[in-house]
Amino acid sequence: AMAPKNKFTRDEMVAAAVQVVRTKGIDKLTAQALAAKLGTSTQPVFTCFSTMDTVRAEVRAAAEALYHAYSSKGLQEDVPFFGFGLQYIRFAKEEPELYRLLFLTPGADGKNGALEAMLQSQAIVRPSLMQIYHISATDADRYFRDLWLVVHSLATLIVTNSCPYSDAEIDQILTGFSLSLCKAIKEIPGFASGAFDRDAVFRALVQE
Repeated sequence: AMAPKNKFTRDEMVAAAVQVVRTKGIDKLTAQALAAKLGTSTQPVFTCFSTMDTVRAEVRAAAEALYHAYSSKGLQEDVPFFGFGLQYIRFAKEEPELYRLLFLTPGADGKNGALEAMLQSQAIVRPSLMQIYHISATDADRYFRDLWLVVHSLATLIVTNSCPYSDAEIDQILTGFSLSLCKAIKEIPGFASGAFDRDAVFRALVQE
């Protein structure tokens, strides 16, 4: 007898797996949960995929593609790095479980997805930062990294349901950091590389 033909395509199965993760999180993605979502037994799942790890890898790839759609939309804004920051936060808001999977869960290779994504975006944003602010590549990278640390912590607060700030307040926070960093980079020689007299700079700032 011939093996029964699988009535779901691989893409349909991955899409169903993404839906399971979106609503319940990656930890709840089992063969049973996927079969239930498809309205079938687990047999077609294992006909199509050798292991559930393969399914998880496909879901991660789909989540990455969605994240890239968000971030590239942000990078097309007039001020690309600001657009990127707001889209990163928006992704956390709208897709908390996918954000958690990509940026709060180490990948199969043990690497931190958040840091890798930061470095990718940093490279994309570098030329526009240099151009808009008339700063060097080193300054641009330092600026982006520091601002990203704030963006990432806000997104993490959102995903863990512990962010007390409104959109307007988030905008204010990012503007404040953005301005402070820009001012420091412009007015303190050697700020980005750390080659400045910290004590002297602080003394000058705080004296009456």
